Amino acid sequence: MIENRWQDAEARGFEEAAGSDPAARELALRVYSSRLIGGEPDLVMHGGGNTSLKLTTRDLYGDPMEVIHIKGSGWDLATMEADGMPAVRLAPLRRLRALGEVSDGDMVNTLRSNLVDSTAPNPSVETLLHAYLPQPYVNHTHATPMLVLANLPDAAAVVRELFGTRLALVDYVRPGFELGRRSAEAFEASPDAEGLLLLHHGHVTWGDDARGAYERVLEHANLVEAWLADRRPEPLKPAALLPAGDRAAALASLRGALASDAPEDAPMPVLDIRQDAEILSFFARDDLASLAPRGVATPDHVIRIKGQPLHLTATDLAGGAGVIAAKVSAFADSYRAYFARQAPRFADAPEMVSPMPGLAWIEGIGLVGIGTSATAARIAADLGAQNTRVMADGEAAGGYSPIAEADLFDMEYWPLERAKLGAAKAPELRGRVVLVTGGAGAIGLATAEAFAARGATIFLVDRDPDALARALDRLGPDHGGVTADITSPGEPAQAVEACVLRFGGLDILVNNAGAAINGEVATLPEETLRAAFELNFFSHFAFSQAAVAVFRAQGRQGQILFNVSKQAVNPGKGFAAYGLPKATTFFLLRQLALELGSEGVRVNGINADRIRSGLLTPEMIAERAAARGVDVATYLGGNLLHREVEARHVAEAFVALALSERTTGHVMTVDGGNIEAALR
Repeated sequence: MIENRWQDAEARGFEEAAGSDPAARELALRVYSSRLIGGEPDLVMHGGGNTSLKLTTRDLYGDPMEVIHIKGSGWDLATMEADGMPAVRLAPLRRLRALGEVSDGDMVNTLRSNLVDSTAPNPSVETLLHAYLPQPYVNHTHATPMLVLANLPDAAAVVRELFGTRLALVDYVRPGFELGRRSAEAFEASPDAEGLLLLHHGHVTWGDDARGAYERVLEHANLVEAWLADRRPEPLKPAALLPAGDRAAALASLRGALASDAPEDAPMPVLDIRQDAEILSFFARDDLASLAPRGVATPDHVIRIKGQPLHLTATDLAGGAGVIAAKVSAFADSYRAYFARQAPRFADAPEMVSPMPGLAWIEGIGLVGIGTSATAARIAADLGAQNTRVMADGEAAGGYSPIAEADLFDMEYWPLERAKLGAAKAPELRGRVVLVTGGAGAIGLATAEAFAARGATIFLVDRDPDALARALDRLGPDHGGVTADITSPGEPAQAVEACVLRFGGLDILVNNAGAAINGEVATLPEETLRAAFELNFFSHFAFSQAAVAVFRAQGRQGQILFNVSKQAVNPGKGFAAYGLPKATTFFLLRQLALELGSEGVRVNGINADRIRSGLLTPEMIAERAAARGVDVATYLGGNLLHREVEARHVAEAFVALALSERTTGHVMTVDGGNIEAALR
């Protein structure tokens, strides 16, 4: 059941924050109730659905003016603000209804030209549906139980059984003028109705106040949920997962296959893997092959997950990378055939989008969202999970029967629908998965943030769980990480595997972890030197081997970056335990560049010096400054520029190397200028 989360105290807080104007206070309640709806995944997901409020205000001249506040394009109900619900003059919208037909262009132009604030976001494409219903508060949602009901072959009979005349039916039609007109006619034919069921699409409810309209959404959805619960069979025993190594290998192969139609230097998609008990129970069904091509629960989902998932069986995975690639290719061919069947219906045929899937069902692995970024992949996975729930309940309650192919194509290629994806230029590193070792430290986190700022998906590896948690919180959602002792045999490979299991693969490895261990060669204990090599060389060696294996499984280019240190070329007295492994790492960098260049794998590094970090601690800085007879500021600025070098400068250098498409085997010095450490 969906919980009622209305709180009177919270509602009053929204009203009070809006001030004394009655219209502003009413809009504040609309914002609050919209957030309650948007914050519940089983009501709407990821910007889906829309809400509205009709009220009378006054125009610039003081004359009364009836307006509708409607969700604006690009806004999410879960984070709604008053600015996200632009006001549109109602009278011109109602006049449109008298016309027999209104094109999308004329509808959008009418909406846009009747905004009270010309700088406001575009009103929802479903504004007319809201405008033609008379009630002040209108909600359009995609509640999971209502989507089950909307896709039943005998939906009308079930609606009569559950709601009588309280819920009117509207046959499927694409959003816009016609949907608005039909919705108004359905209500006028059933004036006692409390809402509409938009067949194959969604659910509309209304009310005279914010709370009543919100609670009616829940009442309807929970009534249907109770009906479904009586028909829902016991969950199947969850399907078994493959061993972690097999899953990682399959995901890396899939990621490479998904990029097969893109240029070699183009980013690969990011994956989001779901394998909770509910998903794995769904994957234990024996009718997956029948359900997969059936279609989506609501056409709003098609632009993100296409009309069906890529379905890989256990037999497919057993066939290895070649079979996986063949299945992906077959999916793309099937999509091209679908496009070829449907596009000729249009005088101006649309340009085909990528034929690759946006969702995958993989037996032994789980449900996989596929996107151009981790965020897009998460959204696809969320929508995919909701679709599996709708499918399972639908089949148990009479059958899952979504819209036909032609209607699905019309929605997928509708310009107003595709506009929801946005047209902003992609960040330069979007789609790249970047693993940073020592990722919670000063340089590691600065590097992660620098890559994330350019659209990369970050996976941190660090030995300190608390520091890792803080770092991931600072990075924000859609990044990941794992704690590991990278000096322990096998842990670097396991960390790389964890990255693949989280995001599907790896594109850039930043070997950053290290520690400055003191000691002169003449008196250096062997165990100290060996420990220094384990951290400052062998961990980098092991991570590099594991990364190369992933690059090869993906069949695509990759990058390895090293935080080497000026100690590799300009040894400091008493730093043998640090400089010796760093010098060896320097050679490793050059050797890898030599060996991997023909595969398109670039290998570069940074020689940094005197960076405040967990490696160069305040105590060590003070000690080194005292040894030179200078204060700390002079010591840190002891370079040709006389300026301290910070972690962010190292981070930007790593990014610069990552973006240098024709550079490999190079080490960039980031020390403010030190001729003795300059490379020749």
